[in-house]
Amino acid sequence: MRNAYSVSQVKTYIKNMFRQDYLLSSLLVRGEVSNCKYHSSGHIYFTLKDSQGTLACVMFAGSRRGLAFQMREGDAVIVQGTVDVYERDGKYQLYARQIIRDGIGALNERYEQLKKQLEEEGLFDEMYKQPIPKYIRTLGVVTAPTGAAVQDIMNIALRRNPWLRIILFPAIVQGDAAKNSIVSGIRAFNSMPEKERPEVIIIGRGGGSLEDLWAFNEEAVARAVFDSEIPIISAVGHETDTVITDYVADLRAPTPSAAAELAVDETERLLGTLEQYRQSLTSAMEARTERVRMRLRSSELLLSRLSPSYRIREQRMRLTQAEDALGERMRRIVEDRRHRAEKAALMLDALSPLKRLSGGYGYVTGGDGRPLTRISGVKAGDSIAVRLRDGRIGAKVTEAVPDVE
Repeated sequence: MRNAYSVSQVKTYIKNMFRQDYLLSSLLVRGEVSNCKYHSSGHIYFTLKDSQGTLACVMFAGSRRGLAFQMREGDAVIVQGTVDVYERDGKYQLYARQIIRDGIGALNERYEQLKKQLEEEGLFDEMYKQPIPKYIRTLGVVTAPTGAAVQDIMNIALRRNPWLRIILFPAIVQGDAAKNSIVSGIRAFNSMPEKERPEVIIIGRGGGSLEDLWAFNEEAVARAVFDSEIPIISAVGHETDTVITDYVADLRAPTPSAAAELAVDETERLLGTLEQYRQSLTSAMEARTERVRMRLRSSELLLSRLSPSYRIREQRMRLTQAEDALGERMRRIVEDRRHRAEKAALMLDALSPLKRLSGGYGYVTGGDGRPLTRISGVKAGDSIAVRLRDGRIGAKVTEAVPDVE
């Protein structure tokens, strides 16, 4: 009889067979959730089933970060993990490491994988973002030719700048052909002559499900956005929607309407700003002109003061002032002298002998014409003259009698 193996040996052998199978070490299994139990330990036990069978599954607490939603009975999921044997019971089961919803879950997985890949390649890096130019004259739009998105962009853009030139590339934005259509629109704008090409491109569409917006999660579209020489604004869906082109584009707008506002500056505000600049420039020029005019006047005044004619006029004026001052001084001196002379004349008049003669007195002179002040100067028989107020009397001295003291 051949050698008999123990139960444990058989279980160990089977377990090793499972572990050596490369396919079973990491595989994706699609099915419907049943018998889902969240254990108090943090482990999740459930069964995957389809129309022809079931598969026991477990996700340990340490792998729970691989589950982004609350699993319920009947959920269609895709489980990524390893098929192995639980030795104690001799049963095989799927040890889950990641669980995603089937359908949208697969898209989310593709989304995350591409996002991670492009981020690692540097396509999201801020150093590659081009600035959105101000006061553009031409706007390029890559979107469906019908629908609310294109109408919102055109209405808002033209309201902000009525002179704006808008070039629409009618693209397919949903379905299998959308990827190539969007890429063609971006490349078409970039291939235009530089003088005709738009300064900014808006790519986008209105809201929808993840499947509806999927064209903007395609790698080809993301790389076309990154390679564009023209700055691109990504405006896909609603504010809560986020697609790959939002990360790659030079600017992300929450909606197509917001994209038009970000791309096109209001002409009224521009004109208002220009008017403020004009007024400021005019005021500055007027102030500067006035300062220059004042300096010129000062220079003219200084030059006129330094000119020979000014000096001659100034000297002439000083001479005239001196002449006037001298004349005034002379007048005052003459007036003073005249006044003094008048006073002296009055004094002399008061002391004049003729003045005294008018009071009954006479002025007696000897024969030699000298005044006689004493009787000792004459003797009897001398001729004398008596001067009165109105004439002279000649007389002879008959006697000279001195006064008795």
